[in-house]
Amino acid sequence: MAALIEPVPCAPLPELWDLRRLTADDLHPLLTEEARVWREQLSWDFERSADLVRKFIQLRALNGSALMVRGAVAGYSYFVFEDHKGLIGDLYLREGFQTAENVKLLLGGVVGGLIATSQVRRIESQLMMIGQIANAVAPRASRAERHMQVFRREFMVANLDGTEELPPHPHSRFLIERWADHHQEAAAHVIASAYRDHIDSQINDQYRSVAGARKFLYNIVQYPGCGTFFKGASAAAYDMATGYLCGIALTSLVEPDCGHITQICVNPDVRGLKVGYELLRSSLRGLREHGCRHASLTVTSANGDAIRLYEHAGFRSIRQFPACVWEGF
Repeated sequence: MAALIEPVPCAPLPELWDLRRLTADDLHPLLTEEARVWREQLSWDFERSADLVRKFIQLRALNGSALMVRGAVAGYSYFVFEDHKGLIGDLYLREGFQTAENVKLLLGGVVGGLIATSQVRRIESQLMMIGQIANAVAPRASRAERHMQVFRREFMVANLDGTEELPPHPHSRFLIERWADHHQEAAAHVIASAYRDHIDSQINDQYRSVAGARKFLYNIVQYPGCGTFFKGASAAAYDMATGYLCGIALTSLVEPDCGHITQICVNPDVRGLKVGYELLRSSLRGLREHGCRHASLTVTSANGDAIRLYEHAGFRSIRQFPACVWEGF
């Protein structure tokens, strides 16, 4: 008589839940793990961002999806609205669940929900935590795939501890001074000018206008998404030949000993005159004087000139991640 073969139990299929069904306690293990991963891999304090997520989850006011396995949260992604645009704020999968299929399922649910919202005309995201599974960003929904663009970006770091300061460039035409609040309006015009027809304006449409650049600057200064804004290493460049602001460098603190350069841009008419180099040199000096041992930044992989500048300053890429845009649906 043949022996009976016991059936092999199937692994439970993940489910998508609306984030508003969950409590802060439900997300606590995931957010605790995510904060640890940000700190270990990127030297970045994610706790302030995690606290905001907990706050809005508890208020049942955070839009997005959770990937549920056996009743526990294995991943999540949330989004916010800005006028007629949806911004995907985060996507994280817990260790052991970081597969291409789970990325597609979770991102597909979020994007599909946004596309179904009549007020949304464009969706933007920069999915830092996808990491090694970045090729899995295309959601299942064919409608979303047809309207998606993916831009590769780099997360770069430099060691400031014990390194020599970059030498100054012998140029008398430009004056670099520390950032002040009164620079903000002129800086918005610099951003809009610097990113006209630039690949980064395809990733972030705030770069396309002065009004959008004002919003970008406000968000950088007021919100913790890119760390805590740090005036001490932020700078403005003036063209002494015209008297006008021609470039800016903005920085934040993401750990007590780690700074992040959130923005460096210069007007097109002074490119090639080492203004970006001098702004970067000023910011790195300010971070070093503050006691930072490391600095980080992100840059689009296709922006070869910027990457060469950062590599010359000692930065190296440690992670690639996708910036995704959906438009025209």
